Formats: sequence, structure tokens, C-alpha cells
Amino acid sequence: MSAEENIEKSKAQLEEIGVSVDDALLSKIVKGFGIANQSLDASLVSASDKSEVATLKNGFMTKKLGLEDEAEKDAAVSSVMEKMKPFKQKRRGAVCYLLTTELGKESAILG
Repeated sequence: MSAEENIEKSKAQLEEIGVSVDDALLSKIVKGFGIANQSLDASLVSASDKSEVATLKNGFMTKKLGLEDEAEKDAAVSSVMEKMKPFKQKRRGAVCYLLTTELGKESAILG
């Protein structure tokens, strides 16, 4: 799977739940996943898998968004997972996009 396919599928999920998508932001987030874009499993997030949620918090939220506060990260993850509830397979790009916008951290991605 290519980054472009992941972008398309993530955008479709976001639009399905009524989110207006900033294409440049979504593209930059998904392309930042690098080689993980090639694996279906890596392009999805399981809300019930504690290790995946930890990777999301420590990898994406801390390293990419610069967030340190655990309570703030937990609250954002809970909120985003609630929004993504309609999807059995949650696209990593859609989840990270929602985390970024919910936390107002677009500038951390776009520069």
C-alpha cells in the first residue's frame, strides 16, 4: 500500500464522520509514517491494544506533537477513539489527524 492510498482511505474516514480535511496536513502526517505505510497492520490503530495506544502517545504525540502531559494525551486519545468508534479498522492517518487538530498542534506538523 502506498502513502497516497493511506491518505485517501484516511480522508474517507474523516469525511465520513463529518471532518473537513486539510489535505496538506493529512498528507504530511501520513507521509511521516514512512515505511509503515506499506503494511496494512501498521496503517491501522487498535484502540483496545495498550501497546498501540502507548506507541501513539509516546511516538506520535510526544515526538511529533511535542506533548508531555500524560493526562492531556490520555484525554485526547479517548476523545479521538470515541469519534472513530464507527470504524472497526481505524486508519492511523485519520487518528493522528484528529489528535493533531484536537490538540491545536497543526504547526508542529506543518512547521
